[in-house]
Amino acid sequence: MQGLRRRLLYVSVFEGLAVACTSWGLSQMSGQDLAHAGVMGLASSAIAVFWNFLFNACFERWEARQARRGRSLGRRIAHAAGFEGGLVLSLVPLFAWWFGVSLWQALVMDLGLILFFLGYTFVFNWGFDRLFGLPASACPVVT
Repeated sequence: MQGLRRRLLYVSVFEGLAVACTSWGLSQMSGQDLAHAGVMGLASSAIAVFWNFLFNACFERWEARQARRGRSLGRRIAHAAGFEGGLVLSLVPLFAWWFGVSLWQALVMDLGLILFFLGYTFVFNWGFDRLFGLPASACPVVT
């Protein structure tokens, strides 16, 4: 499975699971009810979906130019860390505003989610690639 179809399936499954986990986690960290935290779970998911399409398109363009093909442990870690790092820039101010906390408190909340999502992203990508194969950008070039 390649291209847009692959990305749509990836984002749908990844974010569906992420909304459930994020809503519960934000509720626990903020002390606010699941409905209030769930709104932020959905909002952060929408931001993550946009970032996911943009980041993965850029990552795969970069990956396609690399001499070494495949997705090594280092490349998977770089992918997960780059994706999560980009989200911090948009989610911390949003968390601070929504939950009525300081930027520092919002950063701490986001760091809790980052710790979860670094592992989640790594495991999800690995499992997704095992189920659906690697994207063309990571496949060996046949000459």
